[in-house]
Amino acid sequence: MVAIMTGMHTEAPPTRRPVRQLLAASVGNAVEWYDWYAYTFLATYIADQVFPESADNSLVPLLSTFAVFAVGFFMRPVGGLLMGAIADRRGRRAALTVTILLMGGSSLLVGLTPTYAAAGVLAPVVLVVARLLQGLSVGGEFAASTTFLVESAGPGRRGLFSSFQYVSTTAGQLAASGVATVLVATLSEERMNGWGWRVPFVLGAVLSLVGFWIRQGAQETRSAEQRSAPRPGLFEALRRHPRESLLIGGITAGGTIAYYTWTSYLPTYAELNTGLDKSDALLAGTLSLAFFGLLQPLGGMLSDRFGRRPLLLFFGVGFALLSVPLLHSLRDSFAVLLLVQCAGMILLTGFTSISAAVNAEIFPPRVRAAGIGFPYSLTVALFGGTAPYMGTLFKDLGHAGLFPWYVAVLCLLSSVVYLRLPETAHKELER
Repeated sequence: MVAIMTGMHTEAPPTRRPVRQLLAASVGNAVEWYDWYAYTFLATYIADQVFPESADNSLVPLLSTFAVFAVGFFMRPVGGLLMGAIADRRGRRAALTVTILLMGGSSLLVGLTPTYAAAGVLAPVVLVVARLLQGLSVGGEFAASTTFLVESAGPGRRGLFSSFQYVSTTAGQLAASGVATVLVATLSEERMNGWGWRVPFVLGAVLSLVGFWIRQGAQETRSAEQRSAPRPGLFEALRRHPRESLLIGGITAGGTIAYYTWTSYLPTYAELNTGLDKSDALLAGTLSLAFFGLLQPLGGMLSDRFGRRPLLLFFGVGFALLSVPLLHSLRDSFAVLLLVQCAGMILLTGFTSISAAVNAEIFPPRVRAAGIGFPYSLTVALFGGTAPYMGTLFKDLGHAGLFPWYVAVLCLLSSVVYLRLPETAHKELER
């Protein structure tokens, strides 16, 4: 199941500039996620300008905006498959170049989307197209950057390099939140509705060019043997490695529900179930995200020394046992929410800091990017992307207390997978 390098394989040339390799993956990934999350933070302004108002329900524009967000989410598996195939056929650097240009172009398209008043139905059509492209880009970014990061790492450092996947993701999320907060605080409501909401997306397009420049100087990580081998088919990873594909789903299910619950949905969950003030909930979320980003390299280094499986079990069993008591302990208190979030972030680091390394160590290099990209993104769409919906659904049905059990059960199921995983931290990576 896990490929081990033998003398018959030709290694890729050793990475001469590891810092440049980290920057190429991390800066680009941060820009990708900045663009992705900017849409969420500015959804109310987009709704007012791009979608027509309903005389019957004032929430219709906002609901339409979030529907477009969901459409983008479910384009991620397609992006994982297509961009992963490019990474496996043309090279990791080529795929990373395509994803960041695609995200920059789609971000600019969001920023230039006409208003409904000016263009009618064309306005939401342009927004949908832009969001579809963003979904393709983000899905492909994980597949390509995961493979690139792990293959760039030196001996005994794959976990550390892997951890920068979520360092950069968190940095992008914090940057989007920060830019949106500054604009709302400094511009009038009229200016925000007029042009202010467009600024973060235009800025994202500019930042994408910076990421593109950095990635142009990156070193390709595919070996000479892989570059000269016949190109894999689009669905070869799924056809030839169905067990590994299912394994990626089992590894990811618990991690993605815990990740999106703790990093995105928890402030809203606290508001809905405890009455906590919205500003306090958002502040707690921001502080815990910064704490989370700082933890990632530590988790990666620990896995390089002690192995992947102990950290995965620390995460999975920890969440299976503590999700319910942690979420049930929430009160109308900023301090309690912050403590609950930070406790969850510590446990979550056992998954996020090494997921890139674990995934890359499962597939052979010929189909590594596509093999990771599709099952990972599909699992995230099914369980991570629906976490806010499921939490709200349980609340609407009058059973809000069942949502923590839902999280716990998925983490328990993933723990069974972790328990049966072979340890790969100290094995050579096939190139």
